Parts: sequence; C-alpha cells; structure tokens
Amino acid sequence: MRVDGQRFAILVGVEVQDHEGYARYRAEMTPILGEYSGRFEYDMIVSDVLKSPVSARFNRVFTISFPSQDDRVRFFSDDRYKAVRAQHFEPAVSDVVTMAEFASG
Repeated sequence: MRVDGQRFAILVGVEVQDHEGYARYRAEMTPILGEYSGRFEYDMIVSDVLKSPVSARFNRVFTISFPSQDDRVRFFSDDRYKAVRAQHFEPAVSDVVTMAEFASG
C-alpha cells in the first residue's frame, strides 16, 4: 500500500577511494535518476564508524529515494545507468553496504 507523498528509500554506505571518479559518477547518473523521479534525500561524508554489523568500510552515507519500488527497480536496471556505474562507480568505490530500505515521507 502506498500513502500519498510516501517514497521508497534506501540507506547506503560506500567506501569512496577515488573522490573525483565518484563525482563523475554522480554527475552522469543524476539525470538518469531524475527520469525515474529518484533523488538523494541525505548525503554525508563520515569520518568515523563507531559500530557496524558488517566488515565493509564506508566513508559516505546517503539515502536515495523513489516514488515507488517499481521506479527503483527500473532505474537500477536501466542500461544507461549500468554503463555509468561500470565506468565510474566501480573503479571509485571499494565497498557498498545497504543498511536499510524503508518507506519515507
């Protein structure tokens, strides 16, 4: 069930090794994200992780949200997004942690 104004969000942590490459990834993927009405809600650079149930490291934490779960699936399945991810994200990021998925709004 979807409540008006509700969005579906993912809380993600990534370990960015190449900040310039990651910035290129964000610049190129953001227009594609917008086509699916996706957006970054929060975006933080973190210096210390005090507790984590996983061994993966992360120095960047963000939420990305979509109007529906279907929009989220279509965005991450988009061939243009996959190409940008392969070219910029994968070489720039060493770890990815999906911390939570939730309804927001």
